[in-house]
Amino acid sequence: MDKAQIPLPTFTILLLVVVSISLIHGSEGSIGVNYGTVANNLPPPTHVAHFLLESTIINRVRLFDADPKMIRAFAHTGIAVTVTVPNDQIPYLTKLNFAEQWLKNNIQPYTPATNIVRIFVGNEILSTASKLLIASLVPAMQTLHTALVGVSLDRRIQVSTPHSLGILSSSSPPSSGKFHQGYDIHVLKPLLSFLRATKSPFLINPYPFFGCSPETLDYALFRPNSGVFDENTKIVYTNMLDGQLDAVFSAMKLLGFDDVEIVIAETGWPSKGDSSQVGVDSQSAADYNMNLMRHVTSGNGTPLMPNRTFETYIFALFNEDLKQGPTCERNFGLFHPNMTPVYDVGILRSTVAAATADHNHHARSSIPTSNPTPKVETPQRAPEGKRWCVPKTGADIEALQRNIDYVCGMGFNCEAIQEGGSCFLPNTVRAHAAYAMNVYYQAMGRHDYACDFIQTGAVTDLDPST
Repeated sequence: MDKAQIPLPTFTILLLVVVSISLIHGSEGSIGVNYGTVANNLPPPTHVAHFLLESTIINRVRLFDADPKMIRAFAHTGIAVTVTVPNDQIPYLTKLNFAEQWLKNNIQPYTPATNIVRIFVGNEILSTASKLLIASLVPAMQTLHTALVGVSLDRRIQVSTPHSLGILSSSSPPSSGKFHQGYDIHVLKPLLSFLRATKSPFLINPYPFFGCSPETLDYALFRPNSGVFDENTKIVYTNMLDGQLDAVFSAMKLLGFDDVEIVIAETGWPSKGDSSQVGVDSQSAADYNMNLMRHVTSGNGTPLMPNRTFETYIFALFNEDLKQGPTCERNFGLFHPNMTPVYDVGILRSTVAAATADHNHHARSSIPTSNPTPKVETPQRAPEGKRWCVPKTGADIEALQRNIDYVCGMGFNCEAIQEGGSCFLPNTVRAHAAYAMNVYYQAMGRHDYACDFIQTGAVTDLDPST
């Protein structure tokens, strides 16, 4: 995403996170995440895939390239996967032989084991201002679809491309939404014709965070606010989401394509940022996503698109420590690299939540009461219920303290390791980390990846309390 190239109108669309329910519009709303990897501390893709499948309600993933390791990691999970053609390959993709070879290298070896459902041709191409890329975009999409037809994958895999909200020349009020002149007829109209013919969605990348001000923060976060009045339709919009979705819909309707489905391909809210930015805290990020989920799963749709839900991909799955730019760029993640939530937004499965609620009782019978230092380099799998997560021998104390902060910060009851608690002694970071890490491990279903903690934890079948 290139936020610097996205104009920031009065209204800015926001992401929708949707639990699987039927769309009246003819598709199924569902939760998706953008799996970015601009980081040096992320868990292996296979761990991530199993974590999403077994511990979350996320059932769709967008990859920013076609990395075979990542595509292969989602094999046999059923999770719907979208892969992306890099921008610089788009001109080559206009040639059928290149498109056929691209599919042969990047798609065919992995399907149907991996449930690849879409290919994104580039990202925000109209915002690049590259005449070559813009002129090649629709021909490349058409050629790629032709190649999919040639290998009988066209009914399984859709082709589309995401756009920033910069494609709108007007978005306020929502009923006045329209695309930039020139792009509307020469690029977006043939693109929408292609999408209609192939039953593929129109994709947008909205970021309300970058457009809101102190005065409009509540409007962006679905909090109580005075609303925004559309003089043309006499509708009062109570959240930025509905206003911006309807602006996109209005622009599509002007071109005669109000029947093409809209999908939110990428958007999110950071939990940290710079002091000059508004709403850069975990509570605002949690409010944004939680209120969003509640709103879009109601099935109410928007004023101009009632009774719909919208498939949506949150940016991003993880905080990415190598991203350039301001602090917020590295803090859009729903999860830390050790797969603990940055904040609670209701994405963990109910079974995990139930385990979390009951963790204190479980932990009292399985948490060490002394400083655990078992050798666990090659732990043996013990019978169900008799495995523990402990700090690795020699694990950095500061890293273990961060583990404590992660687990206790995500809502687990850590009273037992506070002064006066049943597991306060021995009063060492290592012993307290053993308590917190094991609580999390047990609650997450005792999967090995739930004890990784950025390679500071290990599973043992030796009861550390002895």
